Amino acid sequence: MASKDQCGFQDFLPLMAEKLGGDGLIGELCNGFQLLMDSDKGVITFESLKKNSALLGLQDLCDEDLYGMLREGDFDGDGALNQMEFCVLMFRLSPELMEQSQFLIEEALRQEGFQDLL
Repeated sequence: MASKDQCGFQDFLPLMAEKLGGDGLIGELCNGFQLLMDSDKGVITFESLKKNSALLGLQDLCDEDLYGMLREGDFDGDGALNQMEFCVLMFRLSPELMEQSQFLIEEALRQEGFQDLL
């Protein structure tokens, strides 16, 4: 079930994945991205993350934690998170969900008619 890491963050992504399925979970992650992003820039910046993080229950994270999240997920090095980087980061930060990711990928492939890839 849900686990706690050293920061005390409750990991609800596995439960969400179980309840919503693969497509539903991705949809909710995209909604989370929309809540956190800078609407003018279309990406999550430090400033937008700090300003909007309370909406997702992250108000207790310090600036260094917020910068760490951005660094962890920023694959292209631009100092911000685009939607894909954010979704990948959310999966990577959830150890239990990473274990379930193979199931989610297979489910999505089946739904799209790509059983021959399994």
